[in-house]
Amino acid sequence: MRVAIVSESFLPQVNGVTNSVCRVLEHLADRGHQATVIAPCREPGTYAGFPVHATPAFQPPFYRSFRVGLPSRRISTVLTDFKPDIIHLASPTVVGAAGVTAAVQLGVPAVAVFQTDLAGFARQYGVRGMDAMIWSWLRHIHTRAARTLAPSTATMAELVERRIPRLRLWGRGVDLDRFNPAHRSERLRRELAPNGEVIVGYVGRLSPDKRVHLLTELAGLRGVRLVVVGDGPAAPALRRRLPDAVFCGLRTGEDLSRILASFDVFVHTGANETFCQAVQEALAAGVPVVAAAAGGPLDLVRPGHNGLLYPPESPALMREAVEHLVADPAARSRMSAQTRKSVLASTWTALCERLVEHYEMVLEGDESPSEAPAPGRLRPHQSLMS
Repeated sequence: MRVAIVSESFLPQVNGVTNSVCRVLEHLADRGHQATVIAPCREPGTYAGFPVHATPAFQPPFYRSFRVGLPSRRISTVLTDFKPDIIHLASPTVVGAAGVTAAVQLGVPAVAVFQTDLAGFARQYGVRGMDAMIWSWLRHIHTRAARTLAPSTATMAELVERRIPRLRLWGRGVDLDRFNPAHRSERLRRELAPNGEVIVGYVGRLSPDKRVHLLTELAGLRGVRLVVVGDGPAAPALRRRLPDAVFCGLRTGEDLSRILASFDVFVHTGANETFCQAVQEALAAGVPVVAAAAGGPLDLVRPGHNGLLYPPESPALMREAVEHLVADPAARSRMSAQTRKSVLASTWTALCERLVEHYEMVLEGDESPSEAPAPGRLRPHQSLMS
């Protein structure tokens, strides 16, 4: 199969879209498929033996480390020359819109992977009143795709409500070797918490869309060392407001594996997560999770079993959930024994095999209606500890 991936993001930028695209490329290479990538990366190159074609991009003034792709004739040219069997649109917005237009012109089916809550993203950056316009644009893209893959049941329900057609559920995989309790390091724990504090950690972008300012709700918790891993435009303000926290900056590879597995509690502040890979990685590493009861975490966190959920509009209940786990080592231990089990079936190999099945069904002309979304496990009005 010849697969052209048109992505809104790629290396060296590290985020959920980039990570998913890299894992898909590795799987396609391993299975003998051919692929090419078009993305707003800094320079052309290769990945997994496949060519990567750079598109024009600009850096928003409020987020200098992020590159936003621009439509370009180069997208159509690369696709025409590659002659794909199918076009994979990774979180299509701007570059993806040009990709689906080229797909229609070439008569090649496109599979769109919905990954970013753009309306929620805009609201977190203070842009109000844009929801209708944003969803109109996304509907324009996704209605021209042969299939849209939603990463979670909550996101699928939202897409149904927004009249996005031909929906299927496709989650995200996790590297069970990289994210593993075996990487827990007592030496690192002593460095991070020299007085034996309970380590409560966050891993992710330090940006308004992740609501990282809510981490300040955890300031002053007795017996707790807050550890923050990541970088972004909110980092300077957060450092000022949390002088007693440990800020590790951006970490990857073995460093990230050790740090994450060495947490006692993982806390996630975002409320617009279509999946939330960071939560799944924490679970794979054996760490109980406290996350907002919205979006992807509803599929991942089972309250009282592998973590706790809090109403996204109630930061005080986030603090209460963290306090509950900090004060109850037996509950943490019981949940830690279940966290990894809850994600063992979600390997990247299994998820990418399922993705290829979606490609095959589209190529065979399967145009059946959308799958019905299953309800999430917890709604914000339900008991935090249930």
